[in-house]
Amino acid sequence: MLEHERQARQPLHIHAEFDVDAAQPVNDADIGTVLDYRQLRAALIDEAGQAHTDLLETLVARSLARILQDFPAVQSARIRICKPQAFDDCAAVCIEQSRTRAAS
Repeated sequence: MLEHERQARQPLHIHAEFDVDAAQPVNDADIGTVLDYRQLRAALIDEAGQAHTDLLETLVARSLARILQDFPAVQSARIRICKPQAFDDCAAVCIEQSRTRAAS
């Protein structure tokens, strides 16, 4: 953990992929027939902004747990969170994890 990271907020880049059941019928005129990615985005932003987190691994794991808890239509998710300002000599430092919903 870098001391300068504890002193000030840092920008994050969040990349997320979600798998849903594509066999469900979709009505192009009804957003309710698909997974509304605006709600997914809001949940990820909320999770990232709740409190200071020292490790990206922790934030990624919390984000995955939140998505699978709050969005039952998501069967699996892959989330990568990057810190573009972690080091001056590289584009970003990223952690990526994936999780699949437990079969019921």
